Amino acid sequence: MNQPNPRFHALRRSLRFVAPAAFGLAVLVGTGGPAPAQDSPEPAAAVESNLPAVDAGQPPSSPAPAAGSEPAPASAAPVPDAGASSAAPAQPGPLPIPAETLPHDLSPMGMYRQADAVVKSVMLGLIFASVVTWTILVVKLIEFAASMSGIGRGAARIEAAESLRSALVRADGRGPDARMLRAAARELNRSGPELSAQGVQERVSSKLSQIQARAARQMNRGTGVLATIGSTAPFVGLFGTVWGIMNSFIGISEAQTTNLAVVAPGIAEALLATALGLVAAIPAVVIYNVFARASGGYRLRLGEAASGVERLVSRDLDRRAAGMVV
Repeated sequence: MNQPNPRFHALRRSLRFVAPAAFGLAVLVGTGGPAPAQDSPEPAAAVESNLPAVDAGQPPSSPAPAAGSEPAPASAAPVPDAGASSAAPAQPGPLPIPAETLPHDLSPMGMYRQADAVVKSVMLGLIFASVVTWTILVVKLIEFAASMSGIGRGAARIEAAESLRSALVRADGRGPDARMLRAAARELNRSGPELSAQGVQERVSSKLSQIQARAARQMNRGTGVLATIGSTAPFVGLFGTVWGIMNSFIGISEAQTTNLAVVAPGIAEALLATALGLVAAIPAVVIYNVFARASGGYRLRLGEAASGVERLVSRDLDRRAAGMVV
């Protein structure tokens, strides 16, 4: 009797383990994987009972709308909550502004035309003050130039003269130097040789001082207006600004809006009054200071001419005392 082959016994032992593994693999492949454990079968059954029946051969489709109803849009707007709408009511929007009430011309002339009557009067007054300032500048420049030139030539003639008579002959007769020479000669003729020379010199000096004061006052005529304009024009412009802003606030209350398109033109008109006040005041102050310095130089020239006349009078008095012909 033949003995079994050892290899055959080994093959049989291996088939015992391979056959169950192959069977289990076939089961897994056929069912699509191991079934998940169902811990709660009742909810799963409830969900399956609510799902519509689907034919195995047809693709899933959305439920058809009811007859007579329109299809819902793809992106429907969310429905607001009634409680939220009642808790926060909608605020009314700003009132529309008519186009005819908005200003169209914001130039200086246009703002002047649209300004209040009081603001207009303030603007006109400041413009007039500015015109007066520049007119005084032109007139006084011509007057100062002519007067300074004349008093300079007169002081030079007085300094070069040998006697009061010779200086009086060469005087032109229109400037303050000529008036000084005539006043000194008149006082010297009135005082005889018997009067003291000191008294004559005092009287001549007093007369020359009056002539100097009148000449300086005449030269300063008009500069006081510049001082007045320079000191009051900013406050006049500020008054127009305050009045215009007050009218703007009244317009805000009447229109019941804070839109800048409505209130800004009135404020701009008010600020224009302040600008005109500064335009009138700043040149007036500068021109006044210029004329004040020029007036100081003119007084110096007048003093030089008066001192020259006093020296001529003193020289003539000494010649009279010495018996010389004057």
